[in-house]
Amino acid sequence: MQKVGILGGGQLARMLALAGIPRGLGFLVMDGAADACAGEVAPLLTAGWDDREALQRLAAEVDVATFDFENVPAEAAEFLAGRTRVHPNPRALAISQDRLSEKTLFGEIGLPVPPFAAVDDRAGLDDALARIGLPAVLKTRRFGYDGKGQAVLRGPGDADAAWARLGGHPLILEGFVPFTREVSVVAVRSPGGEFRHYPLTRNWHVDGILSASLAPVPGIDALERQAAAHARALAERLDYVGTFALELFEHEGRLLGNEMAPRVHNSGHWTIEGAVCSQFENHLRAVLDLPLGDTAARGSSVMLNWIGALPDARAVLATPGAHWHDYGKSARPDRKVGHATVCADGPGALAERLAALGHALGRGAQVAPVVAALLAAAAP
Repeated sequence: MQKVGILGGGQLARMLALAGIPRGLGFLVMDGAADACAGEVAPLLTAGWDDREALQRLAAEVDVATFDFENVPAEAAEFLAGRTRVHPNPRALAISQDRLSEKTLFGEIGLPVPPFAAVDDRAGLDDALARIGLPAVLKTRRFGYDGKGQAVLRGPGDADAAWARLGGHPLILEGFVPFTREVSVVAVRSPGGEFRHYPLTRNWHVDGILSASLAPVPGIDALERQAAAHARALAERLDYVGTFALELFEHEGRLLGNEMAPRVHNSGHWTIEGAVCSQFENHLRAVLDLPLGDTAARGSSVMLNWIGALPDARAVLATPGAHWHDYGKSARPDRKVGHATVCADGPGALAERLAALGHALGRGAQVAPVVAALLAAAAP
């Protein structure tokens, strides 16, 4: 039996294990939290990232090591790479951990990005604002996710408050993008260079946290070709192996690079029920050098994130084409505790199911923009 080591024991590791167990794979998950939710479905090694003895044990027991989140220290990945196969490689992990390195790489592969500048001190923030202008977004270069570690500057008076909150860390200032849509492309690449991508996904965020994802997005074939070409160029430049997501803004008919996630991604959860082969299974296929699976959509799908607490499962299960996912986490503000995916044959049917579910759950605000997008797509 082949065994996969996963650094990080959250819901992504959990879903990787759930995808691999039916295929005869074994897993060993490493996380600093003894109650990491992946521990409910796979053996859990509780240790910090600087615990070389634990890393050595993991390397000795697995055929390949991978990650379920990008903030695993690159040093830990390098240590493992000297003792077992590691996919994606430590360089890809390190670049994705620093927004300045990431944006620089995007420019090198021809992916347009908003204007940006490194900010190392308060005077540097003023210099960057003078060059980039307002509005702008000040972000920590490292350890930011789900809208954390960033502040929007709309006027000159916002700079002091943003610096007071974020100063003391390496920062990056980016031009604010008045985007038409937020989209992402989830793609996968094998060690031999085989590359596949899933349909372009449209995403909606609330307070910086993903609220809903729709795939496929009707009528944007040209944008999908752009996104896929950028994802392929990125994967080849990094010699990337595994599944990853490239998050993008649509602005004035073109795509701008936002972020890369070197792992399976929240906006790809719909692929579990909505694609022929899920992002999780394809990640495992890639890191084990197995043939990649079909990334085609089975119909139309919407993924709804459950943030903070789970809603009524009965209403979801009563909805045709709906699938319930509970991550086994305790309720906590801003915490991703589960999701549901609603599938249908086409946009019109999906809009009806989603609207009914939103009404039943009292979550009309969450589903309304998705329903509107679906109805517009279904209109003659």
